[in-house]
Amino acid sequence: MRTVGFACTSAEDTLNPFHFDRRNPRPNDVVMEILYCGVCHSDLHWVRNDWGHTPYPAIPGHEIIGRVIETGPDVTRHKIGDIVAVGCMVDSCQNCDQCRKGEEQYCREGQKHPIGMNGVYGGIDVVDNTPNMGGYSKHLVVRQEFALKVPKGLDISKAAPLLCAGITTWSPLRTCQVGPGTRVAVIGLGGLGQMAVKLAVALGAEVTVISRSDKKEQDALAIGADKLLASSNDKAMQAAVNSFDLIIDTIPVEHDITPYLPLLDVDGTFSMVGQIGPLPTTTTLPLVYGRRRITGSLVGGIRETQELLNFCARKNILPDTKTVAMQDINDVFKELEKGDTHYRFVIDMSTLKAD
Repeated sequence: MRTVGFACTSAEDTLNPFHFDRRNPRPNDVVMEILYCGVCHSDLHWVRNDWGHTPYPAIPGHEIIGRVIETGPDVTRHKIGDIVAVGCMVDSCQNCDQCRKGEEQYCREGQKHPIGMNGVYGGIDVVDNTPNMGGYSKHLVVRQEFALKVPKGLDISKAAPLLCAGITTWSPLRTCQVGPGTRVAVIGLGGLGQMAVKLAVALGAEVTVISRSDKKEQDALAIGADKLLASSNDKAMQAAVNSFDLIIDTIPVEHDITPYLPLLDVDGTFSMVGQIGPLPTTTTLPLVYGRRRITGSLVGGIRETQELLNFCARKNILPDTKTVAMQDINDVFKELEKGDTHYRFVIDMSTLKAD
């Protein structure tokens, strides 16, 4: 089916209108009209080829809310008119041990793809071997298992970032069994950081935001954090040694994690969800002397992502967002490059015209 999106043709190119073909729907597919698409820092990395394997033309976008406009004859989970959501994945083998556990993001077959899973962009269609194109487009065709149900009461104009920023921070919170009495620190108060804070607070944790200075203290308190710790304050950092059970690091660029490791208590976990790439040299001393762990975490599986959407609907948790038009995406990317925005951009896809 013919549709239109915004694509770049090289790492130096801006995003511009691009007409292309989505696959004809298969028996197990749903066809979506995309209503809203979140803008993630990963989208910027992808179009700039920062990870070294972007195929061009490239259409980013993996935080997608849409309306079902067509279903294949074997579809049982959705019907025409349903509001559904698609996150970072559009396929998996469904048969390996990881898929059977509901951890499709770690699918054994998906690990053969450039980005480590069969992504909505960056992945490869399993039938015709063509590159997947993302959500900065008018339509999407996806197998029914990867279209999530959007609960009633969830504001669809703001919910799109839950499909990446939300689940990226929800997954380590659930893996570490965060609940009442858990002491959680969140490094950074950008798009990922604000979701980590809101979700940890809703789970009953004691939450501290770690930022370079105290200028974001009121922002942190306003979204439920108990306090802010300024990493530039040596005295405060020393006083916070052994204070946290879990630290979620949302910083998206290369940085030194060494100063944060002593802040973990014995058996504490340092979970990296922002940066993908090399780390500066660190030391094992705080790991050995506190049985502390450094881990990474990708997005969650389909079951866990549906759990997140349901939880956010019950608790009325939504990201702070700024709605933008599709034609403004290159200006949005410039803002992302500057950093320091606490909200997530969401594209109103009705602004993307077919002509």
